[in-house]
Amino acid sequence: MPGKHLYEYAVIRLVPRVEREEFLNVGIILFSKGAKYLNCKYRIDTEKLKLFSCELEVEDFEKNLNAFEKICSGSKEGGPVAQWEFPDRFRWLTAQRSSSLQTSRPHNGFSNDLDATLERLFGELVL
Repeated sequence: MPGKHLYEYAVIRLVPRVEREEFLNVGIILFSKGAKYLNCKYRIDTEKLKLFSCELEVEDFEKNLNAFEKICSGSKEGGPVAQWEFPDRFRWLTAQRSSSLQTSRPHNGFSNDLDATLERLFGELVL
């Protein structure tokens, strides 16, 4: 029997040089419309990042990732997008873009514990 909550998730990717199309998985965004859940978790492995030819500083990436977190939580510091409904925020965060932070296409599944699922996916796909 599948879990109680249908969810979608996307992997947050750091793309140091967009023209090279190389990326490093740095986080997960997890969304469940039925549970009214939207959360993300991220971590930049600075040792792995050093392997890329990168002109941007880690602090720049962290600032942008922090914006993801503010939008997920609905914080006023997240700007107007953070005030949108859960599904709209998730769709905006996972929209295709050509920048140093991108996301994978959304994938779905079922879960009884969304926080545990976020931790599991983070462990499997980021760490």
